[in-house]
Amino acid sequence: MTPQELENLAHLRRARDLIDRDYARPLDVPMMAAAALMSPAHFARQFKLAYGETPYAYLMTRRIERAMALLRDGTTVTDACMAVGCTSLGSFSSRFTEIVGETPSEYRARDHGDLDALPTCMTKSQTRPQRISNRRSRIREAVGTPAA
Repeated sequence: MTPQELENLAHLRRARDLIDRDYARPLDVPMMAAAALMSPAHFARQFKLAYGETPYAYLMTRRIERAMALLRDGTTVTDACMAVGCTSLGSFSSRFTEIVGETPSEYRARDHGDLDALPTCMTKSQTRPQRISNRRSRIREAVGTPAA
């Protein structure tokens, strides 16, 4: 890596750390870009190149990950939604379902007793949300075009 690439990566890590630390606060791409000392468009491109997802997708994954922990502990769906910084219960539920594969209510109702015996670091690893790939686009479904 060139010195410039290493410097850019350090700036991107600063923004990623901001997301990891302050996921429950209102964060937008310009705010994240400012932490990385980049313009919003350049930051968004560089973040996706470095981490494989957009800054907003990364933020939502962190929020959903924290919401999963709250739901496992018995927090209501509404309280979990607000605690992680989401303001719309409908958008939160849609994004949760997209990432986790089941609704927040279904996830909360499921037995999570098998995780009690694991150390916290293993629980985090086992429950880390993974985006479901190869999903059909709603836009394609709406116009009737088959998914690629």
